[in-house]
Amino acid sequence: MASLLERPWVRGLGVSIVAGGFLAFSGAFGSIGAPLWWRLLYWIPLIIAGGFWSQICNRIVEQFIDTEARPWVGIAALSLLMSVPVTIMVWAATALVFWQRIPQWHALPDYFLPVLAVVLPLCAINVFLERRQPVETHAAPSHAPARFLQRLPAKLRNSRLLAVQSEDHYLRLYTDLGSDLILMRLSDALQELDGLEGAQTHRSWWVAKDAVAHVSRGDGRASLTLSDGTIAPVSRRYARALREAGWW
Repeated sequence: MASLLERPWVRGLGVSIVAGGFLAFSGAFGSIGAPLWWRLLYWIPLIIAGGFWSQICNRIVEQFIDTEARPWVGIAALSLLMSVPVTIMVWAATALVFWQRIPQWHALPDYFLPVLAVVLPLCAINVFLERRQPVETHAAPSHAPARFLQRLPAKLRNSRLLAVQSEDHYLRLYTDLGSDLILMRLSDALQELDGLEGAQTHRSWWVAKDAVAHVSRGDGRASLTLSDGTIAPVSRRYARALREAGWW
């Protein structure tokens, strides 16, 4: 149960249910005239749908905009990307739940600015909360092997782990004997990598500190060349903390 609660989508679902319940009980945005069960039926699914859509929007925006370097550009893009579909959801849900009739197209534009006014500060909070420190792992004082090493495939069992890269639902393991894939999430792997000296350098990468052969910097970006020639990116989000930790 504890590991389940650590998953972002589970936490997000819980927050959405609580937020939807609060809005329903408080009768927010003029909904106080409707029965409580009707308000719950309106607010909770609407907030849950908006929460899941925000996760998708985050992934899209991160592919094109470095929100660490340009947070306000990221906030603007995320707000606009979220607001259009959310406006349609609110417009349709309001007509169906409160008016109990087919939504009227002429009323759709009236919902955009109120939705944007709510979405914009939420996106700002989300972007600034995401400015986090890299997850660092450290060699165990007892020299006990990291739990993660037990997950290495048999052909790599006696190798030295250089880096871990997230690829969809899989992790690519880079070692001095080659690479391979295992089914695991990076967030879970980071917990098991403690016992090895390394750090998360990007939202999709963990790198062993002693595997770094060369550091390249330019245009405000950095990358790490590993001992096997693999190039691992360094996110602007993590660059300062890694520099201060002595990575270069």
